[in-house]
Amino acid sequence: MQSSARRMGVMTDVHRRFLQLLMTHGVLEEQDIRRLQKHCYKVHDRNAAVEKLEDFIHNINSVLESLYIEVKKGITEDNGRPIYALVNLATTPVSKMASDFAENELDLFRKALELIIDSESGFASSTNILNLVDQLKGKKMKKKEAEQVLQKFVQNKWLIEKEGEFTLHSRAILEMEQYIRETYPDSVKMCNICHSLLIQGQSCETCGIRMHLPCMAKYFQSIREPHCPHCNDYWPHEIPEVFNQEKEKEREEEAGFSKSSKKSLRSRQQ
Repeated sequence: MQSSARRMGVMTDVHRRFLQLLMTHGVLEEQDIRRLQKHCYKVHDRNAAVEKLEDFIHNINSVLESLYIEVKKGITEDNGRPIYALVNLATTPVSKMASDFAENELDLFRKALELIIDSESGFASSTNILNLVDQLKGKKMKKKEAEQVLQKFVQNKWLIEKEGEFTLHSRAILEMEQYIRETYPDSVKMCNICHSLLIQGQSCETCGIRMHLPCMAKYFQSIREPHCPHCNDYWPHEIPEVFNQEKEKEREEEAGFSKSSKKSLRSRQQ
């Protein structure tokens, strides 16, 4: 019955549990999504063959389509790791956050977002964000409280903090792309390769086009002398490595083997 339901695009207990857990996490990398899928099968349909992930996600989305919800796939801007998040297509992401944050907290996020979008680096310093506290809508907020709210955004995977500066988490980019395009049409930056929203990346010093690091890595991987794909001037920036899922899996397996070996060794020594 379960396999028949999957072919028909009907939600089963496997799919429902998968969605519930994905909502709890907010966003997951592909390796974790695959583990989550296997876990759900193990709990609800142990004897069934695990459906191909792409088909599994497509089946879920075919059911969620009428609700304007989608399990969306993207990649991280820094290293190109595949990620998945449950995205609400019917409401703007900031309004979606309303159930978790107060009006003044949401306004703090909007101001941080605007600083991030306007910056050349894709980062906004905590000092610049906190300096806008007096301009917030709703209840007044002290800078100490604002610092705690920023950490709350980090914990909920809307922002990332690096050495006192904030940028958008992959979850926020995945969920907010359309909102950002519509809200900041004059400031938004796009990748010249994949043509999607760009927060962090590299730019050509001559013509100014921008590229995500993963897009740039793939574009230049077979080119000995990198040149800008738009103006053909020499590309002076360091070219990052292309993310390789298989190599990453091998590293994880080696790391897991190393940990189990050490544990086994310790047990033998006791």
